[in-house]
Amino acid sequence: MKISKRFKALLRLVIALALVITLAFGHADGALAASGGRIGGGSFRAPARSYSPPSRTYSPPGGGYGGGYYPGGGGFFPFVYFPFFGTGGGLGGVFSLFILISVAGFLVNSFRRASSDGELDYGSSTVSVAKVQVGLLAQARELKADLDRIGERADTETSEGLAQVLQEVTLALLRNPQYWVYGIAESSQARLEAAGAEFNRLALSERSKFNAETLSNVNNQLKPASSSALTVAEKGGALSETSGEYIVVTLLVGTQGKLQLPQINSAEDLRRSLGQLGSVSSDQLLALEVLWTPQAEGDVLTRDDLLAEYPNLKMV
Repeated sequence: MKISKRFKALLRLVIALALVITLAFGHADGALAASGGRIGGGSFRAPARSYSPPSRTYSPPGGGYGGGYYPGGGGFFPFVYFPFFGTGGGLGGVFSLFILISVAGFLVNSFRRASSDGELDYGSSTVSVAKVQVGLLAQARELKADLDRIGERADTETSEGLAQVLQEVTLALLRNPQYWVYGIAESSQARLEAAGAEFNRLALSERSKFNAETLSNVNNQLKPASSSALTVAEKGGALSETSGEYIVVTLLVGTQGKLQLPQINSAEDLRRSLGQLGSVSSDQLLALEVLWTPQAEGDVLTRDDLLAEYPNLKMV
């Protein structure tokens, strides 16, 4: 009986090891595109705002009070000037103290309101996070070459440079509609902090599909492919001429204001979505990520890879 239990335990261990080895070799032999390109930059930080003091004025004592502020309240109450106010104590001293407290309360609340307005004006405004993803036939080699060129030369440190990247990439995609096969577009609106978190979540999700970023230009830090990174992308041979291999390009945009993209049900919907993204101006653009796979020469993305890693893509 003891031998039987040991044999069963050993058998389970052998089966588990065999499964692990099979999965490891299966992943190495075929499927997932290892290489990816990345262009990006920007942030979701609110711009610094200068403080402007309140424009309200009050008349100093002696000329009478046109209005006062009740401490702790939200409104104004008229003060009546009493000629018997004294300065040596008694009733006049009490009223003088009350007036000083009122003026102090008015100033404190005015500063609070002005400071609060300066902080919330930008943070509470609408910020949009948009994603457009395009699956193209692998024959779109000119597009891939354009993306490599843009990645190597782009200024990703300024909003103007990022806006130019966005325009060039959307133009490159719009000029190759004959290779479009799949597409998806989505957008959402949130406040600044939540929008930044959503943008980062989407970017990390897309980047995790690469085994190596073989070309990266983020915040003007250009990192071309290293020899070690290229080895993970080797799959024996160049891109074939069959329609069973693809290129996937992903654009993530964070922008001020409301950006509503149409649902992708046709090539025309995809064209409109790309046009809307490309028209985002530099003063509205907060952050940008352009990701594409495969990037390395000799790497391929098969139909099975595409269906496994990008199941939400819709045929156009």
